Amino acid sequence: MSRYVRKWELCWFASGRTSLVAPGLAALCGLLICVCAFTGLAFADACSANGFVFAAARVQQGGGSATGPVVVQPGAPGKPSKTLPSSTKGTLPPLSQADVEFMQGMIMHHSQAVEMTALIPSHTENKELRSLGARISSSQSDEIKFMQRWLAARGESVSMSMAMEGMPDMDKSGKPMALMPGMLTPEQMDALRKAKGAEFDRLFLVGMIQHHNGALIMVKDLFNTAGAGQDGELFDFATDVDSGQRAEIKIMQGMLEKKT
Repeated sequence: MSRYVRKWELCWFASGRTSLVAPGLAALCGLLICVCAFTGLAFADACSANGFVFAAARVQQGGGSATGPVVVQPGAPGKPSKTLPSSTKGTLPPLSQADVEFMQGMIMHHSQAVEMTALIPSHTENKELRSLGARISSSQSDEIKFMQRWLAARGESVSMSMAMEGMPDMDKSGKPMALMPGMLTPEQMDALRKAKGAEFDRLFLVGMIQHHNGALIMVKDLFNTAGAGQDGELFDFATDVDSGQRAEIKIMQGMLEKKT
């Protein structure tokens, strides 16, 4: 999700075949390295945007060429950077159980939203609602894939369910799993499936506003939990969810007002 790296994370510079680079260009690359250390921008992105990918690591030194990847750890402000062994590997930030549960719960939450939007083509001819539903379906489907990748990269299950075989809706203790905040009850989903036309439009908008407000509660609870939400990717994702869902709530409220 995020194209940014934190300023204390490792910056990797790939080595390639020998190439001659003008001194001025080399100096510019060096300046970009310094900028990375203080702003947190990925040096790779900065270089590629200007047409000289990782040029700093390719410059000939004393007639020889670079023999392996160079790993540089930016120093704190006023402190020099360190060159680390080429075998050095970056590590993921500390994992909070609240982070894992947030992602697992949001997958469940998003899945119901996608299920709701799937009803639109067969239940209403409202073009505005169809357009809104398509946007929600596309964005939340992509976010589900991101959350699944995030969890898999950390060796975590993509589902909160730890159920016995044949009982997918049971939690670790064997009790029925509670719905995430804002999720529609089975009764609400059944009513939505049975509705058509204007009544479907109304139930969908009311239900999706409820659903989006639940997502805002989940984000708030995450950031109110000590030690949670510190992972860079998760932080960016959660703040995007918050701002995106607030914007869509306003759109849906406006659509409801038109109907009344």
